Amino acid sequence: MSVTVETLEGLERRITLNLNMAAYEAEIGKRLQKLARNVKIDGFRPGKAPMKMVAARYGEEVHSEVLSDALQKRFYEEIESQNLDVAGYPRFAPAGEGAFSATFEVMPVITLGDVAQIKVSRPVIEVSDADIDRTLDVLRKQRVHYQATQRAAQSGDRVHIDYQGTIDGQPFQGGDAKDFPVVLGEGRTLADFEGSLVGMKAGESKTFDVTFPEDYFAKELAGKTATFAATVKSVHEAVLPEVDEVFARALGVHEGGAAKLREEIGQNLSREAKRRILLKVKEQVMDGLLAVTPFDVPRGLVAMEIRGMYERAVSDLKARGMKEQDIKLGAEVFETQAKRRVALSLMLNGFAQANNITAAEDQVRAKVDEFAQSYEDPSEVVAWYYQNADRMSEVKAMVIEDNIVDSVLARAQVTDEPTTLEQLMGNA
Repeated sequence: MSVTVETLEGLERRITLNLNMAAYEAEIGKRLQKLARNVKIDGFRPGKAPMKMVAARYGEEVHSEVLSDALQKRFYEEIESQNLDVAGYPRFAPAGEGAFSATFEVMPVITLGDVAQIKVSRPVIEVSDADIDRTLDVLRKQRVHYQATQRAAQSGDRVHIDYQGTIDGQPFQGGDAKDFPVVLGEGRTLADFEGSLVGMKAGESKTFDVTFPEDYFAKELAGKTATFAATVKSVHEAVLPEVDEVFARALGVHEGGAAKLREEIGQNLSREAKRRILLKVKEQVMDGLLAVTPFDVPRGLVAMEIRGMYERAVSDLKARGMKEQDIKLGAEVFETQAKRRVALSLMLNGFAQANNITAAEDQVRAKVDEFAQSYEDPSEVVAWYYQNADRMSEVKAMVIEDNIVDSVLARAQVTDEPTTLEQLMGNA
């Protein structure tokens, strides 16, 4: 006979399970007898120890195993008979002779909201010649070389200096160096320090004061004023490579020279812009779906997600060289993101089912090809995906998510917003 399901707070439910104690005790006896045939106890040959000793040593463990198995079996039989969709795992507690309560959460019933209420601002950009020029400037600066000059140092030059710093007449740790390279205006040292070197020539010496910021990383120096005596040993001016056929070849463009290089840069910028636009649009769609589709999120699933996020974070920090005892991370760090992830997963699954959204095979292959195109041997990457079912499942999930976004955009209030590439990249 089915038991009554008691509704607690939110998604939490409770049922009472009655176990067949005779069958329970019989199973304990069977397992102890099986264990006794092989167990080794001091003073007895294997399998010859008295049952009393076997029960005394292993009885508690066997009782626990049999009880857990019996409760799990009885619980899931009852859940199946009542057609309940359980979220996470049940918590069992004694509830009388041979009776146990099982407290658990059920999956929320998700009633999709009105997608037409969702507002999306979609960036629209055209990659310009100026965008390509800026990218070329970055690439040129990455391949800069320096040549000695006799003129006074200016912004962009690299100077080599000897310096000695003191605070209240006393040297301090890190306050001196020999033949120290500084690229003026690059900002790798304090701005006042670099600024004091501008206008100096090779062989010149100078004394100047620099005040460390209040938030300086070396707390013992924060807010203090140091006096530096510096000698410029050499001044080198930056020489940027010309954008020509040689430069293009150095960047992997072996035919077509500078024109082809510009074309490829434009294509790469367009691809990156498209990727970022999709991410911005997708985030708005997800936020919109959650806003119009409120539902309770199972706390147990959130706890599981927090645990997974914590373990991944610890593993990553350990891989970076941190010791586990030095890692101070609390669950609250991950709670908001974990709840959002679980909510999105449930909501997207419900949306896909309600709208019959799937991943077509040609879409999956196109997504794999998209991932593979940036590698030297795309066919090898494609094979790597297709030889692993888990990887392919991840790709299919991405395609379904993309299809959901397209479905929402077809009905949502979408406004195209002209945007520059710099704004899109966050550099404006």
